[in-house]
Amino acid sequence: MSNRITRRVPNALTCLNLFSGCVASVMAFEARYEMALLFIVVSALFDFLDGLAARVLHAYSDIGKDLDSLADDVSFGVAPSLVVFSLFKEMRYPGYMETAAAWLPYLAFLIAVFSALRLAKFNNDTRQATSFIGLPVPANALFWASLVAGFHPALVGPGFHPLFLLALVCLFSWLLVSEIPMFSLKFKNLSWRDNKISFCFLLLSLCLLAVLHLKGFAAAIVCYILISVITCRRK
Repeated sequence: MSNRITRRVPNALTCLNLFSGCVASVMAFEARYEMALLFIVVSALFDFLDGLAARVLHAYSDIGKDLDSLADDVSFGVAPSLVVFSLFKEMRYPGYMETAAAWLPYLAFLIAVFSALRLAKFNNDTRQATSFIGLPVPANALFWASLVAGFHPALVGPGFHPLFLLALVCLFSWLLVSEIPMFSLKFKNLSWRDNKISFCFLLLSLCLLAVLHLKGFAAAIVCYILISVITCRRK
């Protein structure tokens, strides 16, 4: 009986990830950006815990793998897409872009599409056992939710052009499926020598969150990308 229960623990946590992602999607659609960020953070926590539980309990399954990808694309693909979609709807469009205002917001769903491609690539890429190639989908989701929640008044003001936002969508969609190696925060041990990059990044992230609050997640993800690119070139 205990084995049957423990085998279901990772999948139960994955379902909680999916549930939180659905709530985040509703919050995003209603332009309640801080709540959307909160539930995306909760989803990321459950995403971390389901993997940890699977390793600790040795409860791996094909169903769990497929369920995890489905939950991740909702929580970290659809939810941030809706955040950006709602932001596009709020933005001020110049006169020459009046016709584009009707269809441009839908390009936000490129985030969901490329997140799905990223997850499929990860599931079939044996090179990503201990690190990542391309931006992980939770990091991408945290960037968008934090950016919009933290900078919302400025993003819908006249100083921020809709095409700038579209350029960011295209850039981060490319980063998801790029061949850029990025370090993982999965610790096999707690030694400084083996995890110094991860420890430094976590310390930097805590400082950014303490100083920038909601904006700190977006700043931390930008630092994560830059550190990954710099360390990749040094290898």
